[in-house]
Amino acid sequence: MNICTNQTRLQIAEKSVGSLSSLALLRWALIIVFLWFGGMKFTSYEANAIAPFIANSPVMSWLHSLFGIQGTSYVIGVLELSTAAALILGAFQPIFSALGAAMSAATYLITFTFFFSTPGVAEVTAGGFPAIGAMPGQFLLKDLVLLAASISLLQASFQGPQSNIQRP
Repeated sequence: MNICTNQTRLQIAEKSVGSLSSLALLRWALIIVFLWFGGMKFTSYEANAIAPFIANSPVMSWLHSLFGIQGTSYVIGVLELSTAAALILGAFQPIFSALGAAMSAATYLITFTFFFSTPGVAEVTAGGFPAIGAMPGQFLLKDLVLLAASISLLQASFQGPQSNIQRP
């Protein structure tokens, strides 16, 4: 007799599809990205580089008025390093697998909006959108891939309803 349960359980993403899962590669690649980018947010170079993206963002522009350019970069750096920490812990604990992947997905959902809010994304000399400039257009387009990696980890962190076979 088949009994389906409607419970969703958390699991470590890469354990959802086998011990040699390519999801582990996604996790550790995202960790490197978040450690690197998060650490860079504590430099004035990076703070000034991201300032135009933040200033034009309908989601994040308020941060500059509250924390200033460097302070905003610090806040983002702490969030990115926290995401890296959650992703690291997620290799060992199911709750952190889901949390880290969700934090990563949220990051890339927000930064992907910069694609639409940052001036200069469309390359006017090439006819405008969909032609995009190397900076900032192509730079921002990579976030689509990082978002897909994050969502893949997030989906794999949830174990859907199971079919259990019970015998009398």
